[in-house]
Amino acid sequence: MKLLSIIVPCFNSENYVRRCLDSLTTGGDDVEIIVVDDGSDDGTGEIAERYVSRFPGIVTVVHKENGGHGSCINVGLRLASGKYFKVVDSDDWLEEEAYRALLEQLKIWSNWESAEDMSPSPDLVICNYTYNHLDEGMKKEMNYRNVFPERQICTWDEIKSFRPSQYLIMHALVYRTDVLRKTGLVLPEHTFYVDNIFAYYPLPYVKTLYYMDIDLYQYYLGREDQSVNEKVLISRIEQQIRVTKIVAECVDLREVREQHPKLANYMCRNVSIMMAISSIHLLLSGEEDAKTRHREIWAEMKKENPGLYYRLRYTKLSGLTNLPGKLGKKAAVDGYRIAKKIYKFQ
Repeated sequence: MKLLSIIVPCFNSENYVRRCLDSLTTGGDDVEIIVVDDGSDDGTGEIAERYVSRFPGIVTVVHKENGGHGSCINVGLRLASGKYFKVVDSDDWLEEEAYRALLEQLKIWSNWESAEDMSPSPDLVICNYTYNHLDEGMKKEMNYRNVFPERQICTWDEIKSFRPSQYLIMHALVYRTDVLRKTGLVLPEHTFYVDNIFAYYPLPYVKTLYYMDIDLYQYYLGREDQSVNEKVLISRIEQQIRVTKIVAECVDLREVREQHPKLANYMCRNVSIMMAISSIHLLLSGEEDAKTRHREIWAEMKKENPGLYYRLRYTKLSGLTNLPGKLGKKAAVDGYRIAKKIYKFQ
């Protein structure tokens, strides 16, 4: 069995997929790299096939009709044979030294499990990630040193508090493949922002965690057509709202709270962040219809899940995006602008 399956969703990625695959293939025979070509009409598929020829038994390619990011992850999860599972987007890459450290740790756990007296490997490995604004020559590392004990297998009951800028995004996560399959995770097709579901829905199934303070995932920011680009996000706001609703409804946080209060608090906060993103980008559009839609999404939340609504409205960050009047809306937008400048996200 391979130590790690890496899924690389690709759509018209010819300008940057080489950088991605060059970094991933340094993992050698311990890694299975599944490139999912999502109906590209440029040279992406041909480039990927050349890596299959250069790295037989390591790189495989699946060519499929366009179905979106979630569709690619679904395919990868069905095919993955590695003990652990990670998604690396085709415009991103892994830092070589950190990648090597991760594989060394996975190998240690693999050896553990061949000994009857050793505990099983953790359900989730968490690593740092870096925002790379290559066009501006800027980087911003995001870590979890204040949240998780370093290089210790722990549970949700042992974690500390997240800062406002910290949350578990897909790029930080390496799940055990069998845990992901146990969840029955199937991501929506033809939908953007499904990485939020991937980083949220499986968490109650995770019983043990392990944090490595290594800057593994290198996240490229700056493309004009990138889904997190502000203008693009505003144009796709209904998809962001749809994913936010799925996240808010897919887990009963009351049940989670009974078992793991700290995890429930984090997950509630995560929904709050997503509601804040949806609200802010509706306000940023400046259109009257968007302002109406902003009121509607909060009204829908209040009707469908009043308990969660009151927590988000009055105790979480998202409530600040729903302040009354023009001054309230201006304060929300100004706060977003300040946070964007500080934390260097797109």
